[in-house]
Amino acid sequence: MHDSFWRRFFTFLTVFFLAGSIWTTHTSAAYAYDNPELLPAEVTPVVDLGKSLNVVQEQNLVEELNDFETETGWQLRVLTQYDQTPGRAVIKFWGLNDRSILLVADSRGGNILSFAVGDDVYELLPRTFWIELQTRFGNLYFVREKGEDQAIIQALQTVENCLRKGGCNVVPGLPREQWILTFITSVIGGIICGFAAQPRAEGQPIAWQWALIFSPLWGILFIAFGIGPVVTRTSDWLPLVRNISGFLIGALVAYLSPFMNRSSPSET
Repeated sequence: MHDSFWRRFFTFLTVFFLAGSIWTTHTSAAYAYDNPELLPAEVTPVVDLGKSLNVVQEQNLVEELNDFETETGWQLRVLTQYDQTPGRAVIKFWGLNDRSILLVADSRGGNILSFAVGDDVYELLPRTFWIELQTRFGNLYFVREKGEDQAIIQALQTVENCLRKGGCNVVPGLPREQWILTFITSVIGGIICGFAAQPRAEGQPIAWQWALIFSPLWGILFIAFGIGPVVTRTSDWLPLVRNISGFLIGALVAYLSPFMNRSSPSET
């Protein structure tokens, strides 16, 4: 079980750094052809060529996307595919414009999700949002655990909620793998701060000047990578308290390590 978690954790890191390249190549592949005969005769916001959704899910999603477009004016469309793609034909089929968002689910790749986004959308949801959205819901382990249908549905729900709120800079919610990463960086930041603050002169309790000199390093690790991703993605206090505790414990252990090393010979 632990091996499975760490495999998922390191895969999350790998996928995050590769997501930018996947974004470019995957979306381009969706538009590489022009095959309108694959599209249905009647216009519908969901074209499930890859059979990723069951009948009930597809009907519910059609109603949801139509209602959302009527309510907000944003056009969300879904295309699932496997071995064949209609390619550029979807642009004319749906009349995609600057207020359109197309989700493409293609199970042939490592990450099944890609997005084609109109220019007006980027004012509310920046490019980094889409990369993170693709990484979170389209990765291999999420799809294996939750299924392709949930990857599509949850990604769309996230987009809808953010557009209703007037935009999001990051994807709301904090997955366990991402929280573990923020906790590790918090602890490392605390360790660096603790080592820097160790007294270097007789009678000096804390070397504040050295702690300040190294503050850009431990500050970035703790504040930018440990606290920032938590407070921008969730209102839950628990992961924040854990990260602060991890920083303080790491700093305390590093700060006290010389004293513990000095006392150990006398004890023996």
